[in-house]
Amino acid sequence: MYPVNVIKVESVTDEMFRCTAEEGYYFARITNYKSFDEQLEEVNYTDFLCKEGLGVSPTIASLNGKVVEKITLNDNEVLTVLYKSAPGVHLPKDQWNANILKELGRQIGKLHRLSKKFEEIHPIRYIDDWHDNEEYAFLKYIPNKESSIRDIGKEILSTIKKIPRNNSNYGLLHGDLWLENILVDKGSNLAMVDFQDCEKHFYIYDLAVPIYSALEYSFVGGGNIVEYGQGITKAIIEGYQEENELSPEMLAKLPLFMKLKEIFEYSLMHMYWDKEKLTEEQIRIMNLYRMRLELNYSILTI
Repeated sequence: MYPVNVIKVESVTDEMFRCTAEEGYYFARITNYKSFDEQLEEVNYTDFLCKEGLGVSPTIASLNGKVVEKITLNDNEVLTVLYKSAPGVHLPKDQWNANILKELGRQIGKLHRLSKKFEEIHPIRYIDDWHDNEEYAFLKYIPNKESSIRDIGKEILSTIKKIPRNNSNYGLLHGDLWLENILVDKGSNLAMVDFQDCEKHFYIYDLAVPIYSALEYSFVGGGNIVEYGQGITKAIIEGYQEENELSPEMLAKLPLFMKLKEIFEYSLMHMYWDKEKLTEEQIRIMNLYRMRLELNYSILTI
């Protein structure tokens, strides 16, 4: 159904498949995770970003001229999007330094500036506001007996929902910019992939996620992790401000959004992990999160 001659298909996840073709490398997303209208709006958004020069994967239309195609497998209709592989690779953990993260800040700033432009042309109709997504239903998934963590989650959600929204601080964004969703080429040019979780949210959240991700996954020792966190945060913010406005009021709320990301991750563990078949590693991670949240430890101070 597509104008590519596929030689080999490999599963990356249950929904994403790496396709080796005569014409190059592609990724096929096959999922009903989001509705047709949501996926089409997302693809129109990323294609707009691509045409505006941002580093994202371009979509390949089917032979029917559709960027979101309906196919039938075993009597079930599933939605398919084919992407041309973006340039670059996943950096080794120890190479996520301040220079790369400053460039990431620039690209996020550019992303949000283009998002505002896109929304002016194409008002969002189907992509949800962040708090309407199931993943933020913390009280549904965090057990009742974990009352202190539930109270923290409830307070964070309430506090963030009360922040006044305007066009400069709130709009369409990536929503899941952890480091595995960022590719870097030899010239230190960045590409962002996997916009499946794009949502309407406070723009500062797209800065909180990669900072959180770097602190969780990319620090490999050889220094002080507190200084590393402060250094990369400073770099990302400086890069962002070269491309887009970031008010002091929203910047001061960065630790709050880091806490939102932390409890978001903890809630996902309860949402997706099988409680009856937890591995030792999963138990260790859950206990670490539980202690950190119950002690109300701040992962970042600015």
